[in-house]
Amino acid sequence: MEEDVIPKIILDVINKANEPLGTNEILDRVQTKDKSVTRIMLLYRLNELRSQQKIEGKHISKSIKGAWIWWKKGVFK
Repeated sequence: MEEDVIPKIILDVINKANEPLGTNEILDRVQTKDKSVTRIMLLYRLNELRSQQKIEGKHISKSIKGAWIWWKKGVFK
C-alpha cells in the first residue's frame, strides 16, 4: 500500500502560512502539488490532523456546507 502524502503536503502548507487559512485556500495550495486532491479528501485529512492534534481548526459558519479555518498548532498561545 502506498503512503498517503496528502497529510504531509497539508502540514507543509499550514506550517508555512503566516495566518489562518480557509479550506479553499489550502485546497488551492495543495492542488499545486497534487491535482487529484478533492475538497472532500482534503476535509477528511484536515479533520484527521486536527484529531491527532497536529493542527487546529474551527468551524465558523452555520451553513450546511460550512466554512472552516485552519492554523498551525500553538500559534495563538
